[in-house]
Amino acid sequence: MNPETAPGALTAPVGDIAATGLGGAHAPDMSILGLFMQADWVVKTVVILLLLASFWSWAIIIDKLRRLRRVQAQADQFEEAFWSGNSIDDLYDRINGRPDHPLALVFVAAMREWRRATDRLAVPGAVVAAGLQERIAKVMRVALNRELDGLERYLGFLATVGSTAPFVGLFGTVWGIMNSFSSIAVSKNTSLAVVAPGIAEALFATALGLVAAIPAVIAYNKLSSDVGRFQGRLEGFADEFSAILSRQIDERRS
Repeated sequence: MNPETAPGALTAPVGDIAATGLGGAHAPDMSILGLFMQADWVVKTVVILLLLASFWSWAIIIDKLRRLRRVQAQADQFEEAFWSGNSIDDLYDRINGRPDHPLALVFVAAMREWRRATDRLAVPGAVVAAGLQERIAKVMRVALNRELDGLERYLGFLATVGSTAPFVGLFGTVWGIMNSFSSIAVSKNTSLAVVAPGIAEALFATALGLVAAIPAVIAYNKLSSDVGRFQGRLEGFADEFSAILSRQIDERRS
């Protein structure tokens, strides 16, 4: 063996192998989009479901916050007009055709029943008084419950997302880790580079579940509290207005 050529014969193949290894190696794409595209179909389904749930939750949150702010402002304006000392008959005639918020709708429902009853022919006063007052209370309760149902609509979806999204994300995580261990078994390679992409995909599903759940839980608690306070305001107005109409009934009886 020629001493001058022997080193060359050894170093050339090593250099070729190194160059081939560097050129043929493909580092996994660890971006969010890359993790999604490389994920198993089950993990992709979980991610899509969580994204849709998060999007719909934010749509509900924004809509409810805007609506509650609007009805609170409208209720302030209505109560200012109601307690201004002007005739409630004039107020009813003004808003009868366009009651556009819960407080006005409760008021209009009671006044319609009042007008309908007082326009009838007189019958024994005690019977009219007792029946009319009960009917007015019932129509106000029906209108109040209907408006509260509208305000509370879709809040149950926020509660469902807040309680289930972490577990849906955890399911995607468990499935992704199972696939990672399957890759170890097939390749017989315990290198972190082999399992890192699969584990990252799995943890991404858990993170997305938390991203969907946390705003939903916070918004559900806040919105439920706001609706509860507005419910108390509606019930208080209904009780006060019922007392006013009750005094009017007593005056008509006398």
